[in-house]
Amino acid sequence: MSNSKFLTGRLLLAMPGMFDPRFDRSVNLMCVHDDNGALGIGIGHIRDGIRFRGLLKEVGIAPRNAPDVEVHHGGPVEPGRGFVLHSPDWSGSDSIAFSPFCTLSASMEILKAIAAGDGPSRWLIALGYAGWGPGQLENELKAHGWFAANGHEEVVFGTPADGRWASTWRAEGIDPSLLASETGHA
Repeated sequence: MSNSKFLTGRLLLAMPGMFDPRFDRSVNLMCVHDDNGALGIGIGHIRDGIRFRGLLKEVGIAPRNAPDVEVHHGGPVEPGRGFVLHSPDWSGSDSIAFSPFCTLSASMEILKAIAAGDGPSRWLIALGYAGWGPGQLENELKAHGWFAANGHEEVVFGTPADGRWASTWRAEGIDPSLLASETGHA
């Protein structure tokens, strides 16, 4: 890869009929993509039965005035590990700014800040992540498993999870109902 940040900050959409059913209608916000592989946080599906206030209690943080929002299914890798995607108006010691509108944090520090009302203005939380080894994502892109869309702030922070896949396609000027579930090879 000549550009070590090729897909960082982009939204990776699973193509219809994707080869891995775990990623059906998946939307991943790509946080890292370099010669060592890639890491994305899934923002298109919600974890059943898990809410933010319950998660805070589970890790020993008093929820105080924290909103009781849904928790996203970030991906199949380390499904118990939490990540917060948030606006860049908050930063902690472990925060990674990867786009003009989004930062990634994975510490108790951000959870405490959100519970105290001192966190970022826009955020969402996910458990787990999607990970690819060196060259793996590039091969899946060549096999037409994914579409790399531009990062759209309003899709990430202003659209419900179950609408992000279709909303991202529309933001790219594509009608998702016209997508074929099989691709050809020239």
